[in-house]
Amino acid sequence: MTSSELWTRATADRYDAEESEMSSAVVLAPTLAFLAELAGDGRALEFAIGTGRVGVPLRERGVPVVGIELSEHMAAVLRRKIDEETLPVAVGDMATTAVPGEFALVYLVYNTITNLLTQDEQVECFRNAARHLRPGGRFAVELGVPPLRFLPPGQVAVPFDVSERHLGFDTLDPVEQILVSNHFTRDGDDGRYRRGNSRHRYAWPAELDLMARIAGLELERRVADWDGAPFTQDSTKHISVWRKPA
Repeated sequence: MTSSELWTRATADRYDAEESEMSSAVVLAPTLAFLAELAGDGRALEFAIGTGRVGVPLRERGVPVVGIELSEHMAAVLRRKIDEETLPVAVGDMATTAVPGEFALVYLVYNTITNLLTQDEQVECFRNAARHLRPGGRFAVELGVPPLRFLPPGQVAVPFDVSERHLGFDTLDPVEQILVSNHFTRDGDDGRYRRGNSRHRYAWPAELDLMARIAGLELERRVADWDGAPFTQDSTKHISVWRKPA
């Protein structure tokens, strides 16, 4: 097992409800269109498929999808939506777990490569993607740009959501490149909040490009979002696509 933190049953059971906005048609439509175009007439492999927020509708769109997921609880939620024959899922980590066959596309969405907490594991994730790709296949990663520009000297926390039912802020360790995402979520109307946090290893686009080169992949495209907007110095995230030489 890699250093990724395991999702518990309770977290998996409430994941879809808490991420309902990310599962909306407005958010998913450009994501699915982007990935379907990359997959073409081939198969797609999703690393850290979770509850199937992207993988299930991509399969329903006609793209054959296979998943790898570390948390059995997350995979169990996915299995309530779609059967194993239609969308197979292997339980294991995305840095070392192998599934049969070759793929036109391997993809990672919603910052999940940061679940691997060491640089070595992230390098192995790229290598694992390359092993699964057919010649000419592509590896796509959605990842936020580390928010270090928002940190004045002496400050270690950056808020990312301040709303009626949720307070979220990240604390960053620039030496170890570790980001801790902290959440305070109001569960009911009695004023009580549930606290949760998760650890991530953030990486810059240039660092990912080097990981790709180590794995034998070449940068093909980098954009700011699933709609294909140009990636600039002000972009808060990027979608990067690397290609395995034919």
